[in-house]
Amino acid sequence: MTATEANNAEGVIDAHHHVWDLSLRDQDWIIGQELAPLRRDFTLADLEPETRAAGVTATVLVQTIDVPEETPEFLALAQDSDLVAGVVGWTDLTSPDVARALAALREGPGGEHLVGIRHQVQGESDPRWLVRPDVLRGLAAVAEAGLVYDLVVRPHQLAAAHETARLLPSLTFVLDHAGKPPIASGELRPWADAVRLLASLPNTVCKLSGMVTEADWGQWSVEDLRPYADTVLDAFGPRRLMFGSDWPVCRLAATYAEVVAAAQELTAALHPAERREVFTGTALRTYGLTVTGSPAPQEAPCA
Repeated sequence: MTATEANNAEGVIDAHHHVWDLSLRDQDWIIGQELAPLRRDFTLADLEPETRAAGVTATVLVQTIDVPEETPEFLALAQDSDLVAGVVGWTDLTSPDVARALAALREGPGGEHLVGIRHQVQGESDPRWLVRPDVLRGLAAVAEAGLVYDLVVRPHQLAAAHETARLLPSLTFVLDHAGKPPIASGELRPWADAVRLLASLPNTVCKLSGMVTEADWGQWSVEDLRPYADTVLDAFGPRRLMFGSDWPVCRLAATYAEVVAAAQELTAALHPAERREVFTGTALRTYGLTVTGSPAPQEAPCA
């Protein structure tokens, strides 16, 4: 059985995608001609046919902009969806009322689907934003609430991410998009060294996501991605690595099916139990997802 056949037989969890409705609010990061294909609404109705075709049975919906209104909307979507198993939302980590805000989200419609929090750290000018005392206080509240924290950072911010994760061992940190490596330029260091340092901490997990848009959008290949995928596989191991599509942003460089196929090819050499971790088990375990029909996470030999 091929990797694709195995994953389709068992179901795949897409641990990272977005939706947005421009009639509700602008996505102010969609600027310039290059991003123009994203300047339209993207809904769950758009995504669902693509997930079915790819054998994806559940997803994690991730915040897009740092505004408080978006997360309750996403939780309500998840409540009414057979596809979305979890939501990574947003709250102001610098507020003294983080714990109260998280409790309010949990008490609202769909609140049981809240599995994590994320902030657009990649847009912060301070490379040490994550280790500010007010941010650390907010992250401690996230840990106290039993949620995880998704890290969306650029390579130069990985050092602060490591320091933060070391200071908060009770909080699980999920590195989105493998830390946004410079795939288009072909450089590995210093990104690889910083990723390995982060992975040395047991409370860190990584997403095999967002790689096609860090490559050359017009002519990337799986072999362009492989050194970076191999780095995170080696650093985190399959039990701390999970697949994510980064749809619809991935559409700048690839279709949904192409992203899934690339991830399957990049992990084809793994033991079947290890591959199950990347495509199902790690997301189930890290986010505490409840997905009907998904195989239980299994112990697997780790690379």
